[in-house]
Amino acid sequence: MKKTLTMIAILTLCVLMTVCLAACGGSGSEKKEEGGENYVVLMNPDFPPFDTTDAESGDLAGFDVDMVNAIAEDQGFTVEWKSMEFDSLIPALEAGNGDIVASGMNGDVPERQEKVDFTDPYYKSGLVVLVKADNDTINSEEDLTKDMRVASQSGTTGADEVNRLKDEGLIKEAVILKGFDECVLQLQNGDSEAVIIDEPVAKGYMKMKEGEFKAVGETINAERYAMAVAKGNDELKEKLNTGLKNIVESGKFAEICEKWEVANMYEE
Repeated sequence: MKKTLTMIAILTLCVLMTVCLAACGGSGSEKKEEGGENYVVLMNPDFPPFDTTDAESGDLAGFDVDMVNAIAEDQGFTVEWKSMEFDSLIPALEAGNGDIVASGMNGDVPERQEKVDFTDPYYKSGLVVLVKADNDTINSEEDLTKDMRVASQSGTTGADEVNRLKDEGLIKEAVILKGFDECVLQLQNGDSEAVIIDEPVAKGYMKMKEGEFKAVGETINAERYAMAVAKGNDELKEKLNTGLKNIVESGKFAEICEKWEVANMYEE
């Protein structure tokens, strides 16, 4: 009887070990059988039309979402999206809390290039000054004065420009906030006289709040958006670059540009 019970216990233990091993290795096996990996993509959804939230579903949406999803389909991997504040994106990538940053990020900034690797660019942009539509005083960045408060989003090149203006004594206060939605609300309420913001994002807010705002002056500091990966992750960067090239050649990239009313840098 004791031998029988012992054998049953041993067999039960073997079955449990087999199940545990299968559970531990199942995820990776399934990924290989499906032909790809799953990557966590980080973004800040306060950057329309590139990064926003669908009003009906509440899901993350925008140009970057459609572009990365198309690249993932082309390259045979899957993605999971994670939302966070813009100035947390690179630290999160460095900490291993994500694999890709796709959030309208300028890849030409040396300080960022020291921390992460960027893919080939996918959009040419620049900064503009956003003011209320009835503002006849500010017609360019040169019209900003020492008694004015100017806002921008933390961690962005717009914030760098606003801080420069403050440091040089050209404006009264640099109002650096977590999101461009907060900056635009400041402008709307009259708490700031202007917002320095990426040109396509300014257009996005002008479209959402038609007749309330306008962009003035020339484009400031031309820049190019790119996706970011952890330093040294050449394999993933190559997947993204190859996928981007393929969706451009297939016409899918142009379709996404048309959907979100974004200029196609590959057709210039």
